[in-house]
Amino acid sequence: MQNIVFLDRSTLKAQVRRPSFKHRWTEYDTTAANEVHERLRDATIVITNKVPLRGDALSRLPNIKLIAVAATGYDVIDVGYCVANAIAVTNIRHYASHTVPEHAFALILALRRNLLAYREDVLSGKWKEVDQFCFFDHPIRDLSGATIGIIGEGELGKGMAVIARGFGMKVLFADHSPPKAADVEFTPLDTVLKESDIVSLHVPLTPATRNMIGQEQLRMMKRTALLINTARGGLVDETALAEALQERIIAGAGFDVLTNEPPKAGNPLLELRMPNFILTPHVAWASEGAMQFLADQLIDNVEKFMAGSPQHLVT
Repeated sequence: MQNIVFLDRSTLKAQVRRPSFKHRWTEYDTTAANEVHERLRDATIVITNKVPLRGDALSRLPNIKLIAVAATGYDVIDVGYCVANAIAVTNIRHYASHTVPEHAFALILALRRNLLAYREDVLSGKWKEVDQFCFFDHPIRDLSGATIGIIGEGELGKGMAVIARGFGMKVLFADHSPPKAADVEFTPLDTVLKESDIVSLHVPLTPATRNMIGQEQLRMMKRTALLINTARGGLVDETALAEALQERIIAGAGFDVLTNEPPKAGNPLLELRMPNFILTPHVAWASEGAMQFLADQLIDNVEKFMAGSPQHLVT
């Protein structure tokens, strides 16, 4: 009988059905690093969203045959160790193809039209004090005719392009050549940064992409440009971004992720009190529909692995 342990059930607000094969199921709302070994001592299948499973911990857990990641990103898993030790790792695919782009465009629209700044003015009573029907203290810029630079040509990047074209925007992709889709033209990253009115990140966090946007890249961007990150914390040098916003190197930024989550030790972006910066707590993925799709696929991955026809393997 398989022993399944879900280490951080509270990260998923959805109904999770039990697998159809014979098993023992144990779930914990959260799991600290020092609790991993005890909780997985007898586990054969592990479900984790954000609890890290590194080689040193896995080396003391010889019964594990599958790690089912309840997310698309799997940087919390020591994949190299798993490959070397015949531990299968699966992840979730395509569940956020609508919800993340929608969230990204919510940030874009709010920033492009300066909604937060105008809302603050209304709440402070400024509208009552002007001598005409409206006032124009903050720039309002259309999306139609603007250029969006999308870094990453995966499912989410392509979803961004669909929405952007619906607004009448010009789309530039920065990704490895050749592009995956026939209607995509590859554009070098420096060109994307220089020409885009909005730059949106949709790549995984890897050694190659860590801090891919730093002071040098921010200074390449237009002073009227926005930077959007609904992908992974760590893609952007957060100190450099805070300085760029304070010095008006770029016009604004919308983030849903930070390098360390939750940011208990602080973060320079948390200190910003600016209407041209919006930070949400890693919820772009978390529409009700997307979470239920994720939960269903999570168990599909486990069942198909046990049936001998695994899907969505990353090992």
